[in-house]
Amino acid sequence: MRTTFLTALSAVLLLPIGAFAQERAQAAAAATPSEEEAFNEALKAEPGGLTATAVGKRAGETSYQAKASEEALRGAAARVDAAFYAFLPRLSGVASYTRLSEFTPPSVFNTGGSLVGSTQNNAGPIADPNSLVALPSSLFAFPLVFDNWMLQATLVVPITDYFLRINENYTAATRARDAARYDVATARAGSASDGEVAFYNWLRARGALVVAQLALQDQKTHLTDTKNLFTVGNASQVDVLRGETAVSSAELAVVQTQNLLELTAKQLRVAMHVEDSVAIASGETIDARVLPPVQGNLAALIGEAQSSRFEVHSLDANIEAVKAQSRFMKAAAYPQISAFGDAIYANPNPRVFPQSNTWFPTWDVGARMTWSPNDIPTSLANSADFASRAAGLEAQKQAMRDGIAIEVTQAYQVVQAADFAVQSTEKQLTSAREAVRVARELFKAGRVTSTTLTDAETELTRARLAMLNARIDARTARVRLDHALGRDTRLVALP
Repeated sequence: MRTTFLTALSAVLLLPIGAFAQERAQAAAAATPSEEEAFNEALKAEPGGLTATAVGKRAGETSYQAKASEEALRGAAARVDAAFYAFLPRLSGVASYTRLSEFTPPSVFNTGGSLVGSTQNNAGPIADPNSLVALPSSLFAFPLVFDNWMLQATLVVPITDYFLRINENYTAATRARDAARYDVATARAGSASDGEVAFYNWLRARGALVVAQLALQDQKTHLTDTKNLFTVGNASQVDVLRGETAVSSAELAVVQTQNLLELTAKQLRVAMHVEDSVAIASGETIDARVLPPVQGNLAALIGEAQSSRFEVHSLDANIEAVKAQSRFMKAAAYPQISAFGDAIYANPNPRVFPQSNTWFPTWDVGARMTWSPNDIPTSLANSADFASRAAGLEAQKQAMRDGIAIEVTQAYQVVQAADFAVQSTEKQLTSAREAVRVARELFKAGRVTSTTLTDAETELTRARLAMLNARIDARTARVRLDHALGRDTRLVALP
């Protein structure tokens, strides 16, 4: 009887304390912004902040993969220039000096005979022997020039090569350059898409930190309520210890989420290639629950992707380049006809007889045909080699088209599922909030245990994360779909 009286007396005395604590809790809740307001305030868009589009453009422009592709493009462009210069007639020049060894040339007088002439003016037999005179040997001595100088310019016009080889080589180089341009755009598009995803992952981490902080706040409120109930005898010390453990776990989750936020911020800076000292702020918000639907049916989207992806255009250009190389190799089996011309300025000129120690110009023009039957099997084999490469690239193109169809289908389905998840998680979050409210009221009234309230709060945290992930996933799914469709022209321009 005495125990019952003391218990009743304690309850009466402590009732004002419990009522006062409940009033303080209600006042604090009224002064604290709502969960949705706190969430949106933490993730609000700031003027001049980053957007996914801006991050994607920056990531595409500063991508090291794109830089490597740009260098390959420079090489391809240089090969195009080299192939173009082959259209010009080939001009070559030679300048030479030759010193000949000296020697005494043979003379007709060394044979033991002599040459004579006649002073007779008329033609015919010599009538007067006295008219015969001996001729000096110097009349028949040819001068020798031992220092030979020559300047020669040669111009060759490869007539048949213009049609069979040079033009095909230029076509192959041009198509290879086009393929390199598409490769640069492909690298930029991939980096831009990854940059947009990195931006949204950073927003996801910021939202996760807000969710962790809200969960910590819930656990602290739970612990305060538990301590109040323990004070009036409606909770046990075990309930208080469980509440303190839950607060510690929530604090650990906040620290882990802060680490995740720092990691995603680093990934974002790496994607944009900016220093860690550069401050980053978001210019986008994720409070929009429903994004614009994807326009077009699946078949039309697949057709769009197969016709607009940079990778497909690159393969098309490479196929044309290899086919042109096949024709270039095959041209070696045909005779080659060329025209040529030489201009010679020499001392002595070899066309001048007898030699004289003077500079003299000469020229010549002509045409030449060269052909070797041995080149036929070699050129045909090389042509067949490149033709097989072209056929292999054609097969790769069809395989790529199949892969694109699957990629677009998956991306399209992910968008649909993400849009549905946004609406579903909103309902889930509303239900979880109400469940926590009811469980907390019942817990304060002593009608449910602390475990029931903890389970409800855990479900609320899961619902908050699910809502956050659904909103982020809806945006990243559209980024992946745009990339799969080849709509990267909004971020990347073809060089």
